[in-house]
Amino acid sequence: MQANKSVAAEAAAEGNTQAPAGEPVGEPTVWFVGAGPGDPELITVKGQRLIAEADLVLYAGSLVPRAIVDQARPGAEVVDSAPLNLEETHACIMRTVSSGGRVARVHTGDPSLYGAIREQMFLLDAEGVRYGVVPGVSAGFAAAAATATSLTVPDVSQSFIITRMEGRTPVPEAERLRTMARHRCAMAIYLSAANPQGLVDELRAGGLEDAVPVIAAYRVGWPEQRIVHTTVGGLCDAVRAYGLNRQTVFLVLPGEDGSARFSKLYDATFPHGYRRGA
Repeated sequence: MQANKSVAAEAAAEGNTQAPAGEPVGEPTVWFVGAGPGDPELITVKGQRLIAEADLVLYAGSLVPRAIVDQARPGAEVVDSAPLNLEETHACIMRTVSSGGRVARVHTGDPSLYGAIREQMFLLDAEGVRYGVVPGVSAGFAAAAATATSLTVPDVSQSFIITRMEGRTPVPEAERLRTMARHRCAMAIYLSAANPQGLVDELRAGGLEDAVPVIAAYRVGWPEQRIVHTTVGGLCDAVRAYGLNRQTVFLVLPGEDGSARFSKLYDATFPHGYRRGA
């Protein structure tokens, strides 16, 4: 699939500021907007503006709170895409685009992560419709912020993995959770609350001890947000006790061993380009 590019991306790719011959010039008419995890104040300024300017706001009502799309201007069409299939959402977008209107296609979290934007962009490419993407705050990062958690730990864990369990959608063999767990770095595990025992089994198979800390964040950023601090060994009980369901992200934190480990960035003896060492 050849990606449809915004004007800025085309300029960078082509080394000039002109769109290729035969393609429309100007701003995208369709924007995929990351709504963030649920808190209306965690959407980007640009995303908020695009929703307010759009003629059509198409949003996933099962995952995006109404307060986000209530920022649409008076007279704008606001459509919940939850009951629609791909062809129906595309037809809705094209009706607005064909009449000269602008579309804000609003996705939960960040559109690039489990957002099903590939197939939507494929259809827009076929129609020659210009589109752009506005990033959003994903639930894993919102959960880290809500719990004041540092996902990287000096000398222990300098990587962060975003992954999921296999369910109705398969996961490549090389990306099985047990394989990811062997890295012993922080992980955000999405779309896996329906099978907590399978999740625990995979983490254990990857060598993680039962004492490894886990943060379970349910609908983080929503009024009904629930944050549970548990461990690999206690995860199943926590899911059952607190009724955590599919809108839960798990932060698995092997690097959090209770030790005091700090970055050298502000160490007085550590010189860098803006400071001489003591």
